[in-house]
Amino acid sequence: MAASKVKQDMPPTGGYGPIDYKRNLPKRGLSGYSMFGIGIGIMLFGYWRLFRWNRERRRLQIEELEARIAILPLLQAEQDRRTLRMLRENLEEESIIMKDVPGWKVGEKVFHTDRWVTPVTEELFNLRPREELLHKRFGFLWYV
Repeated sequence: MAASKVKQDMPPTGGYGPIDYKRNLPKRGLSGYSMFGIGIGIMLFGYWRLFRWNRERRRLQIEELEARIAILPLLQAEQDRRTLRMLRENLEEESIIMKDVPGWKVGEKVFHTDRWVTPVTEELFNLRPREELLHKRFGFLWYV
């Protein structure tokens, strides 16, 4: 047989250099203690802001409550005027409806007392359209 003309690869004279097989991880980022400290610092800052905001919110709520208490007599007076106007209109309507009934006294009290008795909603809206009664009772809730 004839000898092959192919030359086999061989290592260089003196051998190959050493193989680096050890882990060589570069140190990246902050240490665990510093990250823990930064986390605690951020939490403390967040709690400080939260407590400060809660104090401010409480102060605003107190201010709003005092404002509501201040305008409560005005709102009550407006409601009383509205009630008296509706009672007067009801009495006028009653006098028109019951004019032919003998012995009927327009505006005769149902209660035997001299004190003011706030009329119930049905008494105020008895001679009015049903939509007004429903609007008074349920307000803006009837679309829900």
